[in-house]
Amino acid sequence: MDHSYEEIRKAAIEILAGREEEHYTNNQYNHFRENIAKVLRKWQDDRITDNNEPFSFSKQDDLYVQEVFWDLFRQGIITLGSKHSPGQGYPWFRLSSYGKKVLDDEDPYFFHDLSSYENIILAAIPDIDELTLFYLKEAMQTFMVGCYLSSSVMLGVALEYSLNNLYQVIEGNADYKDHFSKVSEEKTLLRRYNKFKNKLKEIQRVLPSEIKEDLDTNLDMIVSLIRNYRNESGHPSGKVLNREQCYVNLQLFIPCCKKIYELKEFFSQVT
Repeated sequence: MDHSYEEIRKAAIEILAGREEEHYTNNQYNHFRENIAKVLRKWQDDRITDNNEPFSFSKQDDLYVQEVFWDLFRQGIITLGSKHSPGQGYPWFRLSSYGKKVLDDEDPYFFHDLSSYENIILAAIPDIDELTLFYLKEAMQTFMVGCYLSSSVMLGVALEYSLNNLYQVIEGNADYKDHFSKVSEEKTLLRRYNKFKNKLKEIQRVLPSEIKEDLDTNLDMIVSLIRNYRNESGHPSGKVLNREQCYVNLQLFIPCCKKIYELKEFFSQVT
């Protein structure tokens, strides 16, 4: 039976994180492959107790194991060389210091499946609205099955919806609605956001310190996310992202959306 890329990646992550038992010393590719096979077999039928019974990968499984291995290498989770001989090359490998930090949950925006992505979102933005969360989960689900254009569209919808909610909150604020009145006159998502960003910078001195922290960085990230979704004229960009860029965008959305919610809270309370 073939397994999906995500199933194999999840098994690999659980092994590297020490949450699943290593049946072989996990320091070279073939051992890693066999450990993944054992974990997949265990998950497939937890009634099997003889862990020495042979387990065979399909040809597609083997291809996915290779992809997962090199994806983890490119992402810096693993590095080549053993603990005792760092100068060795492939097939020897080890968990990198960055990878250990990530798998110990010290990287707040690392995820490997839908549930971990949702948990990270809710931890960062506890009051996120249900519709935005729905769009984000759709973005993650389509990412998992390799539909990267669909994932970027769903992420863009979530971003557009969140920004429109922010603008509506500001329109209801007697102190600032006139200052931001020109924002609604812009016809496209990107132009509207750029107008908002410029107007926000004009009053940046009155913003609380926690909002000003990393504000410029997150504003620039939001512009980048919009450009992946819409072009300057407001039409869908049609830009097809690769897996790595799509994964990065799913990560970047979280701190951007958190900043949007911080701004919503500020403008809903200011009198």
